[in-house]
Amino acid sequence: WRDRATGEQKEQTEWHRVVIFNPNLVEVAERMLQKGTKLYLEGSLRTRKWQNQQGADVFTTEVVLNPFSGQMVILSGAKSLDAQNMGGDMASAPAAAQREEIQTTPLDDEIPF
Repeated sequence: WRDRATGEQKEQTEWHRVVIFNPNLVEVAERMLQKGTKLYLEGSLRTRKWQNQQGADVFTTEVVLNPFSGQMVILSGAKSLDAQNMGGDMASAPAAAQREEIQTTPLDDEIPF
């Protein structure tokens, strides 16, 4: 963004706590993400409350990616080009892994009906 007073280009970083319950998506995140990676996350927000060692109430809000409803898309800054080759949609990563195991049969060019 640009500062209106000075015209100087500014950058702002925001950090969010993210909880991923999909083991395959966790593996992709561990392999592909690094500091500075831009992401699109789709999940639910959850606020938790606990007491710290001093007895004060502490709150935190997390983005929760559940196994079937969470989605993560790497927008930029991935460690390798594998994310771009997978279309950037990390929610489809488990399906891509499963597809590798399935034997594909070549299709004929003729339509059977």
